[in-house]
Amino acid sequence: MDKEKQSLPSSLYTEEYFRTACEGYDEFNASEGEHLSRRLSAAFELAEVLPGMTILDVGCGRGEILRHCAKLGADAFGIDYAEVAVNMSQGVIETMEGVTPGRTGVAQADAKVLPFPTGKFDRVLMFDVVEHLYPWELHQAMLEVHRVLKPDGRFIIHTAPNVWYDRYAYPMVRAVRTALGEGDKYPKDPRQFGVSVNQHVHVNEQSLWSMQQALRQAGFKGKVWLDSPPQNRSESSVLAAMRRLAFEVPPFRWFFEREVFAVAAKA
Repeated sequence: MDKEKQSLPSSLYTEEYFRTACEGYDEFNASEGEHLSRRLSAAFELAEVLPGMTILDVGCGRGEILRHCAKLGADAFGIDYAEVAVNMSQGVIETMEGVTPGRTGVAQADAKVLPFPTGKFDRVLMFDVVEHLYPWELHQAMLEVHRVLKPDGRFIIHTAPNVWYDRYAYPMVRAVRTALGEGDKYPKDPRQFGVSVNQHVHVNEQSLWSMQQALRQAGFKGKVWLDSPPQNRSESSVLAAMRRLAFEVPPFRWFFEREVFAVAAKA
């Protein structure tokens, strides 16, 4: 296969993956989509979904975002190229009770060829999908998002981790922690944290600058920024000061913040 045209096989995305590795799985398993994780909730709030809007969730996964859009009175449509994701999403939206929701629909489709007419959607959401698309795929998918978005629509992105953290900041963090006698908690490869399957499906992790460039090349303008999960640690004043420097002061925060967000519109 042409290296520039490779794609991840959809068979990598099993129900086990969505229930044990994909962001928000704890909350999904506990509530079957009724509650969102902190990260998904933060991304979803950026969309400012209103009744009567038409929403597209690209890479809808388990379907909880569709559920939350519909409960707000929006018409919500999802696509995913993994059959198991389509089945899980259908199960979620079919069990909504107690609310008169907007219309919903799910289809198995490729993000690079969206099966929708031009200018249909008020919002297009891409949560924790970017890192799974090779660069050529991401560009084509963004061109398709540009096509199906209304002239005044918005494109909302969340992706993690910030690749600059893994490449440049993490080795410094590990060195400091090792000096403090905590090196056994910090493996040499930061990808060894958490679920190992993400080592194989994260093929295009982003930085602040690469995300800005990708959006610009696809004809978007907007805001890209970094954020991190809240920290609740008991530590020395020296470490606390170092943490504030790393996470609050440019250019250090460009390397230490873990998550990338974007809100964009057609240029």
